[in-house]
Amino acid sequence: MKHWIQAARLRTLPLSVSGIIVGSAYAYYQGYSDWRIVVLALLTTLGLQVLSNYANDYGDGVKGTDANRIGEKRLVAAGVITAEQMKKAVIITAVLTFIIALLLIYIAFGKDNFALSLIFILLGIGSIGAAIKYTVGKSAYGYSGFGDLFVFIFFGLVSVIGSNFLFTHFIDWKLFLPATAIGLLSVAVLNLNNMRDIENDKIAGKNTLVVKMGLENAKKYHSLLFFIQMIVMFVFAILTDTSYFPILLVNIFFIKHIVTVYKAKQYDDFDPELKKVALGTFVLSLLFWLILYLSSVLKDLIMLAS
Repeated sequence: MKHWIQAARLRTLPLSVSGIIVGSAYAYYQGYSDWRIVVLALLTTLGLQVLSNYANDYGDGVKGTDANRIGEKRLVAAGVITAEQMKKAVIITAVLTFIIALLLIYIAFGKDNFALSLIFILLGIGSIGAAIKYTVGKSAYGYSGFGDLFVFIFFGLVSVIGSNFLFTHFIDWKLFLPATAIGLLSVAVLNLNNMRDIENDKIAGKNTLVVKMGLENAKKYHSLLFFIQMIVMFVFAILTDTSYFPILLVNIFFIKHIVTVYKAKQYDDFDPELKKVALGTFVLSLLFWLILYLSSVLKDLIMLAS
């Protein structure tokens, strides 16, 4: 059990639920709430994250990519879990996650919204496929530099916009701003991972975006991800007339992180920063929820007073 928990990479889980928290928080701000949708959406995204981690362990393990990696060891590459065992775990996790997703879709749309249910079923299948195909198979997109794009889409846009749509059944364009922020921060975590592993990835033929652009350009790209997310969150606060101050506190921490990354000289210097950004994104999502919750309460009080 200890080895399977290790393979699930618990430190990545707070990042995965951040988008659900943001999407659900904005739904509450819009006047929609259902604890069943929140719980099932969180379970679904956790299942997808664990599935992705298992599949990544399996895919890189059988290809020999993790043979000399820096940081947390991978279980298939280390021989602790066999490739066949990990493959079975990927299948079981995928099935369980899909079942939870089906229940979530049924709770959100019921029997009368077949078209929406079908769209989200296909989206669920696509999410499972994306989680697996990052490193598994000959056409694994993580080996051709498309990992950043897929992470932005699924951890940012799909997670935030999709979870909000489960409540509201419509799309508010303003939500694309925090969705973009969460997506970019998720890409930043992947970028740190790829900067740490750049030499090993070159040897293994894993052509990540970092391998293609080089380490120095990857550091500049990393800084750009954070500055863009700060701008879009600030714009969102202006458009919704909500406080930016609590979120500013997290971004002060992120600025310190950017300086640390820029000054990093050793590849293993990037590894501790992974956890910091993942937890920082999680804290950002919680503060986002707190701001919108307090704004909703204040709005209700004003209505009662009038």
